[in-house]
Amino acid sequence: MTEYSLTQSRINSADSAAALAVAQRQAREAQVRALHDSLTGLPTRELFDDRLAHAIALADRHDWTLAVMFLDLDQFKSINDSHRHSTGDFVLKTIARRLLQYVRDEDTVCRNGGDEFLYLLMNPRGRDNIAQVADSVWRSIAEPVAVGGLEFVIKPSIGIAIYPEHGSGGEQLISSADAAMYRAKRRARGVAF
Repeated sequence: MTEYSLTQSRINSADSAAALAVAQRQAREAQVRALHDSLTGLPTRELFDDRLAHAIALADRHDWTLAVMFLDLDQFKSINDSHRHSTGDFVLKTIARRLLQYVRDEDTVCRNGGDEFLYLLMNPRGRDNIAQVADSVWRSIAEPVAVGGLEFVIKPSIGIAIYPEHGSGGEQLISSADAAMYRAKRRARGVAF
């Protein structure tokens, strides 16, 4: 092999390695985008379901409880209808940031779609702790959100389901939390088990 072909071979090898590194980085970024909501940056429902299934397996192995909170933002549609979707998007981003204040490393919050969020609490150590987290989340979300000289007060309805008491699988827990959320909508404080 000549000196020129050896040099060219090294250049081609370096170019291939650089192209591979770029492709791998782009694939990782695409996976992150696919598993995270583009507006809020929160995990998608697909990622939440995966983490919930894993959490149930851990709960069974370690004799833990889990809690799933289903959050719906009351009267949110009126913001989009009266003040444009960009205002509603700002409110959703603000709510997402507020939810992340309470999430421990082992917990997961996702945007379920529209103005709904799901919150997985790993091993919350009792109903009182779950109620305390839910109350803190409720109070944080209910703080006014300032947008362009206006203030919006968004009050959530939060339904809570506990594993294994309210369901043995992920879909059953989410369905139970959803039903509890509708019960919460009928209460003044907006939290129900």
